[in-house]
Amino acid sequence: MIALDAQGRGQGAAYTAARIIYGGWFLFSGVEYFTPFDLQPLGNTPLAREFTLALIHSGLFAWIKVMEVVVALLVLVNRGVLPAALASLPLNAVIGYWNFVLDPGVVEYAFGIVTLLLNAILLWPWRRELMGLLRW
Repeated sequence: MIALDAQGRGQGAAYTAARIIYGGWFLFSGVEYFTPFDLQPLGNTPLAREFTLALIHSGLFAWIKVMEVVVALLVLVNRGVLPAALASLPLNAVIGYWNFVLDPGVVEYAFGIVTLLLNAILLWPWRRELMGLLRW
């Protein structure tokens, strides 16, 4: 059976740092959307702006931001880290696609790589159990 929190797992300094950075980043990103400060980057290319605005105008972006807040809170309190990290994989796939394809650039590549790397670090303590998901 897979334990759903990091008790006995992932207690090293790198894991803890990744958990705090990832959780803080997602919390800021999620909460910031609902504030009047309008800090959400739309992108530097027409396609990135069009994609982001479509998410916003369709209402899907608000759901994404709520999911980011839930994931962030679970990761920051170190409870339910595995389901939170798994649930954020589709978000991170879109974040990576946006950073690598729709709005490429040095800063964007860095954000995409760091986001995917931190998510991988959060999943690392359960790698043996998760490998079973990859078997046909």
